[in-house]
Amino acid sequence: MTAAASARQILTRLHEVMASRLHAQGKLDQVVEIIGESLSSEVCSIYLLREGMLELFATRGLNPEAVHVTRMAVGEGLTGTIADNVETLNLAEAKAHPDFQYRPETGEEKFHSFAGVPIVYRERAVGVLCVQHVDPRRYEDVEIEALQTTAMVLSELIANADLVDEEEALGLDAAHSGPQTITGLTLVKGLATGIAAYHQPRVQITQVMAEDIEAERQRVYRAFDKMREQIDGLANQAEFGVGGEHEEVLETYKMFAYDEGWSRRINEAIDSGLTAEAAIERVQQHTRMRMREIDDPLLADRMHDLEDLANRLLRIVAGQIGTAAQQGLRQDTILIARNLGPAELLEYDRRRLKGVILEEGSLTAHVVIVARAMGVPVLGRANHGKGGLRSVVRDGDEILLDATAASAVVRPAAPVAEAFGRRFARSKEKQAAYAKLRDVEPFTRCGTRIQVMMNAGLRDDISALALTGADGVGLFRTEFQFLVSATLPQRERQLKLYRDVLDAAGDKPVVFRTVDIGGDKAVPYLASEIARNDENPAMGWRALRLALTREGLMKAQARSLLEAAAGRSLHVMFPMVSEVWEFDAAKQVFEEQLAFLRAKKKMVPEQVHYGAMLEVPALAEVLDLLLPRLSFISVGTNDLTQFLFAADRANPALAQRYDWLSVAIMRFMRRLVQATVGSNVEIGVCGEMGGRRLEALALLGIGFRRLSITPAAVGPIKELVRKVDLAEIEAAMTGWLSDPSVNLRDELSQWASDREIETD
Repeated sequence: MTAAASARQILTRLHEVMASRLHAQGKLDQVVEIIGESLSSEVCSIYLLREGMLELFATRGLNPEAVHVTRMAVGEGLTGTIADNVETLNLAEAKAHPDFQYRPETGEEKFHSFAGVPIVYRERAVGVLCVQHVDPRRYEDVEIEALQTTAMVLSELIANADLVDEEEALGLDAAHSGPQTITGLTLVKGLATGIAAYHQPRVQITQVMAEDIEAERQRVYRAFDKMREQIDGLANQAEFGVGGEHEEVLETYKMFAYDEGWSRRINEAIDSGLTAEAAIERVQQHTRMRMREIDDPLLADRMHDLEDLANRLLRIVAGQIGTAAQQGLRQDTILIARNLGPAELLEYDRRRLKGVILEEGSLTAHVVIVARAMGVPVLGRANHGKGGLRSVVRDGDEILLDATAASAVVRPAAPVAEAFGRRFARSKEKQAAYAKLRDVEPFTRCGTRIQVMMNAGLRDDISALALTGADGVGLFRTEFQFLVSATLPQRERQLKLYRDVLDAAGDKPVVFRTVDIGGDKAVPYLASEIARNDENPAMGWRALRLALTREGLMKAQARSLLEAAAGRSLHVMFPMVSEVWEFDAAKQVFEEQLAFLRAKKKMVPEQVHYGAMLEVPALAEVLDLLLPRLSFISVGTNDLTQFLFAADRANPALAQRYDWLSVAIMRFMRRLVQATVGSNVEIGVCGEMGGRRLEALALLGIGFRRLSITPAAVGPIKELVRKVDLAEIEAAMTGWLSDPSVNLRDELSQWASDREIETD
């Protein structure tokens, strides 16, 4: 008899029991007899969660007087370990396991082998099904699969017969109902509170046993076809990227999607009498058991890829393909995902999306760039043990997200929630106070007007101009449109975006930075221009370097910007300029397009102001040659700092080396300001540095009078500016920068504190 036929016989007998008029206890008693007999095991037992404890509900082979008497905590003994870890155990010698506990009232001392599987309901273990045998032996895979199938049937019985308390059925036992703290990596700072929602909701399996096996098989075939189409199409999605790790992930997904062994095992599970959904889940349970035995990190990652793919297949077969964005957010939400692309993030209702927690994610990921622009806090690399975030967080759980402190609290205790609420309220009060400065011009105490501008990258960002009272957009990142698009944005699409932005900005200036893609901002449609496996992507083939070699890209953007700004002033800035000739070449592209438009009798901008980003230290050495060609220059502190320190800003191990308030950085930037004295060139800072109050104070002290920062930072920086006397801070900075042993951060903090200037 084949394994599938054997499993089908077991399932048929179980189906008869479930369909009988026996009460729930009677059904459990019948189940242990069927499984014990089918697996030739002297013992088969069912433990269910009741009042926070695992209670023996039914047994074949143990002392019957132990039923409803033997109880153990989750995590206690072999049975408690299975429930706690939601994992399968298969032991030839139970007593050799470190978690083994002997219960004399059960009479189990003569049994050696042990196998057990969790009974899972709504993603939580609410019981355990286990078997024991006198002879030491490991149970075969087909026997373990029979146990897993039975456990799935039992979960359906539990759902219909109120065998465990509803709270426990929801997973609200002692191990999972209390507060849990998740830690990770700060990707976008901020505080947020909301309910948990998974980007890809988990499918709840409501029917385990199939009524028509052939119909279930056809459902799986169709689902596999659709899934393979999706995987084949992943390469065309902008968020998937090109080269290196992303390409490896794609190849792994393809390997699993077309793996005949995987599809055969699912078909065998259907042959045993399971529905398509239950068959996929049973095969996946077997995979999870194997994953826990893998020590090789690379192989474990590949098995996680298979887990993702199985979830995708399950959603397709169940007809639940949509994401939480497509289903709609109904209240303030903290979104949870393994990873996200920028286009996926933009699908969410920005009024409801309050924060994001990613199991993966990095500081340079495209989604982080977009989230920062949206003002959405993001916690990355957040994981919690073997089961990942799903082992501790359910849909609908309350979450307090403190991305600044790189942590989140799930199901917080009342005192913690109250304390967080007070912090959150103070943050809101500060924001309200800053909002009142919207129409107040940022003059220093000594009467100097500081330009406080904002950074943007999305059409909707421009509304923040009116909300914050910023002087304009000092940096509009045009690459956002490229990052969220699956193909190179056509000139008409670019033209519409730039025109919409200028219209929304009204009489306030907008500085458009030409596209900065490549390197760590890879896009699939420019694969041939971007070096594969670039060891230093931030220093690689990117930004202006790439654009100057991709003539059509630069020309299309130049003409789009010039046409969009027809009849008004255009401010355009070139990124990653390292030599004068690069600036000249980029400007020449714009001048040629300007001449072309004039020849065609098209309206053109009244004026074109050309600027450069100073991110590459080499440019500082030729600044005297470049200044006569410029209208303005903007210091990109993010890249400049990592280039000066040779410290990758995406590497957490180098966080202490990446310090904007280093004396070396401050002295370098002061030289840049001094180099522009006597010219007509405005110099400013764009980037996160200018949006931090302590760092902004230092920038004012070395001569910067123009800052372009995130919209959320405009109010706080305006408030700071109004408390500063420039002569005082300049004198202090001059003294500190002449002393190589000074701790500038400490000195600045004390200086501000003495003058009652908040720097947090």
